[in-house]
Amino acid sequence: MTKLAVYNGILLAFQTIRGHKLRAFLTVLGVIIGTGTIIGVSAILTGFDASITSVLRSFGPNSIIVFKFGVGPRTQHLSPEERTRKDLTYQNAVDIRERCKSVEDVSTMLFPNTQTINVHYRGNDMYDVNLFGVEEAYARGGQVDMHLGRFFTDQESRRRLPVAVIGQDLEKGLYANVDPIGKPITVDGHEFMVIGTMLRPAASFFGDTDTRVLLPYGTMQKMYPNAHENAIVVTAKEGLLSEAQDEIRTVLRIDRRVPYSKPDDFALSTAEQMVSDFRQITAITFLVMAVLSSIGLLVGGIGVMNIMLVSVTERTYEIGLRKAIGARRMDILIQFLLEAAALTGMGGLAGIAFGWLISMISRLVFTSIPASVPLWAAVLGIVMSVGVGLFFGIWPANKAARLDPVEALRYE
Repeated sequence: MTKLAVYNGILLAFQTIRGHKLRAFLTVLGVIIGTGTIIGVSAILTGFDASITSVLRSFGPNSIIVFKFGVGPRTQHLSPEERTRKDLTYQNAVDIRERCKSVEDVSTMLFPNTQTINVHYRGNDMYDVNLFGVEEAYARGGQVDMHLGRFFTDQESRRRLPVAVIGQDLEKGLYANVDPIGKPITVDGHEFMVIGTMLRPAASFFGDTDTRVLLPYGTMQKMYPNAHENAIVVTAKEGLLSEAQDEIRTVLRIDRRVPYSKPDDFALSTAEQMVSDFRQITAITFLVMAVLSSIGLLVGGIGVMNIMLVSVTERTYEIGLRKAIGARRMDILIQFLLEAAALTGMGGLAGIAFGWLISMISRLVFTSIPASVPLWAAVLGIVMSVGVGLFFGIWPANKAARLDPVEALRYE
């Protein structure tokens, strides 16, 4: 078949579709919904991936978070063994600092043994804040971007002084139009003096709000003497991340008396490892959504096949006439396949527009998720929709191609 014949076949296909607009639209409605859903889900997952990845990588390429179980998406599915692991201790952090040559800095983070923390200043209250006890090294490791004042020192931690550094939303919510430096703040019934405020991080595990309250580690121990849950934030020397992980693992296995034949009873989490874990989850989610969305494509394909069979019946005389003047079986086959592909291809384009609309609505509703339609999803949508037309159009096209021209010309 020549290029001119293909071109004429495409023109004929679009003329046929134009002549039956409503029928064509209803025929490919399933294709539109299926393609649009795949595009919309791809856009949302792409935006969600970008958002979570920026959060995870905000810890820095050389940072290692040491905790009793893995930090990140997989914490929702802890094994019974992980749930019963003993907490890390302050001495573990001291040993890492002293014995690991590839480590630049170490900061211990102590969590309170209470669920909800409230803060208060002169009639202003904020609820459910994020309270941690940390060391001076926490700020040196790039986890803090100061706005006003200063960060506390290790000496203040050893002396257990009642000082605090607060996040940007607490600064605005409690001290509107007031310089917070030197002002008191009541945290869970204990009064502290604010010595510094932090800028909102570009990305955070704790959501869009910055309600952090950081206390010196020693002060936190004094405030919550029964708190024992520690995390250790380690900064590796440039280019020595892998070596630092090996050294930390060796030190902790010795400290925690883990037998040689047993696996680690702690976890080392890096930004790239957490991103990899998260993307495994999103890949499975996308696969499930793609399978469910394919049901719409299947329904649309069956509709295309039925309408094409009707079209073959309606155009039996036209097929017989074309064969009588020299059209070959392949010419008829290609003509109807092109018509089916053009029909579902237009449905695919409409589906892309529908998916783009879904992504725009999600951006307005969920402002923290930068949903956008990736190029590969748009291309995949077109390829799948055209493929559906070709696959489900084979039977009607073959039926048209096999018609006997004499019998077809007699058909009325």
